[in-house]
Amino acid sequence: MEKELQEELYDTIVIGAGPGGMTAALYASRSDLKTLILERGVPGGQLINTAEIENYSGFRSIEGPELATKMYEGATAFGAEYSFGDVQEIIDGPDYKQVVTSDKIYKTRTVVIATGSENRKLNVQGEDDLRGRGVSYCAVCDGAFFRDRPLVVIGGGDSAVEEGTYLTQFASEVTIIHRRDELRAQKILQDRAFANDKVNFIWDSVVEEIQGENKVDSLRIRNVKTNEVSEISAEGAFIYVGLIPNTEEFESLGITDDEGWIITDEQMETAVPGIFAIGDVRQTVLRQVATAVGDGSIAGDQIYKYIEAHKTEKAALAE
Repeated sequence: MEKELQEELYDTIVIGAGPGGMTAALYASRSDLKTLILERGVPGGQLINTAEIENYSGFRSIEGPELATKMYEGATAFGAEYSFGDVQEIIDGPDYKQVVTSDKIYKTRTVVIATGSENRKLNVQGEDDLRGRGVSYCAVCDGAFFRDRPLVVIGGGDSAVEEGTYLTQFASEVTIIHRRDELRAQKILQDRAFANDKVNFIWDSVVEEIQGENKVDSLRIRNVKTNEVSEISAEGAFIYVGLIPNTEEFESLGITDDEGWIITDEQMETAVPGIFAIGDVRQTVLRQVATAVGDGSIAGDQIYKYIEAHKTEKAALAE
């Protein structure tokens, strides 16, 4: 299908409407920059899949979807446009950059990549076949379907422990399976899980197969220290074993590391001038709502300075 070239030239296009992307759009549009947000889903990113957020300053506790709505309202309050767009490529040019989607080509002076990350798969037998039939990566989305049923959560980080505890309001019991003998989650999350009578733990173990005909009914697991293989009955398997960056479309730009995370400087700019990256997609030590928002504010401010500097440079060359 031939793509439609848009005539408008934007000052910046933000790819992704998670916390970072929406903050970058807010800062850019408040500086009177012509701003477009492109998103292939709904605004909010990982916020949409988060039941409760307790570590974002200003809120003692807030549901993820509610925070997403508030951020979207702020992001568009100063004129930023919002549109669906499944971005396939960024083309760097001398006068402007092109953001290529599945059906349109947009022109822009700068780009902010805020495409985030997605849940890593276990890549075991049964995972793909039973996805949506007991296999899930989102407790908020699917937890209510498992009332009074036994569930397992695979992982030992913040997401696994927090969402595992969340699932106890529905499940008859929740068993957290972790490949190590201690959790990696924040201590406050660990304490809540250990204090919950519905939460059990299987340590030093990995899942080798998710079993069931038309729905999950059990998992085959292996102890990594003894190699003993066993089975555990469960009607749902919620997987939280890390993240992978959504950067495949940008690899040709030469801005990622070996694992696909985008490398930036402290101003959030990549190796390609005028292309910025923020939030979970960036090579960074911490991926949280607060850090994404911080990245977005820096990028929004730097975009204004970048554009003003180029205006001054062009004016000087014209004299």
